[in-house]
Parts: sequence; structure tokens; C-alpha cells
Amino acid sequence: MSDEVAKAQAADSAAEDTIFGKILRKEIPCNFIYEDDKIESLSVRRFQRCESAGPVHFLVIPRKTIPQLSKASEEDEALLGHLMVVGKKVAAEQGLEEGFRVVINDGKNGAQSVYHLHLHFLGGRQMKWPPG
Repeated sequence: MSDEVAKAQAADSAAEDTIFGKILRKEIPCNFIYEDDKIESLSVRRFQRCESAGPVHFLVIPRKTIPQLSKASEEDEALLGHLMVVGKKVAAEQGLEEGFRVVINDGKNGAQSVYHLHLHFLGGRQMKWPPG
């Protein structure tokens, strides 16, 4: 079992606060590369744990705490679209004109280890298929 899968299996999906909550409240320093009133986008090179992810790896995190994509409601529809549009803009700013991959982990079997919705944008190299 990989470290990330083990972390996902051990994660507390009922936790009321997460590392992303602390980052969004600026209790933990972070290199923000985009902010607006709805979301944060941050560089995760500092937090990079999976070397195979790619040379460019950033997260887009909503300020609203949504634990999992599968727990999002219909009222979150505009916010979910906004996350994707912002990610596309930041990907262009990060030089990913040749393409990128977007990953959302959901639940234990989806290898989610932090229960605050976040989108991984990966790029800077040729991605392989199928993903693991």
C-alpha cells in the first residue's frame, strides 16, 4: 500500500478542521499564487509528497468547507465551476499550455486524505494513462 493510500485509509473524514482550513485562515504560511473571495489557489511545491505528480502541482481550494465532492450540494454548482475556471487560468499562468491533469480524490477508496474539497492541477510533463 502506498503512503498516500495508507494516509487516506487512516484519515478522519469527520474532522472539523483540516490543514487546508489552517492554511486558508493563514495560521500556516503558504505561497498563494491566486486568491479571490470564493477560493484560494496555492502552490504545493512545499507540500509535495508524490514526486511522480509532475513538476507543476498546485491546488485550488474553496474557502467554503465542503468535505468531499460527493457531499457537495446543488447550491455549490457555481462554486464548483468557479474552481475549474480559476484552475484553468492559473494553469496558463504556470506555463501549462500543452495540457495538464485535474484530480479530485473522494473518500477512502479515492485516496482522499484531507477532508476539505481541493482540486490538484498537475503538469509540466507528459502524463501517463491510465492513472493509478
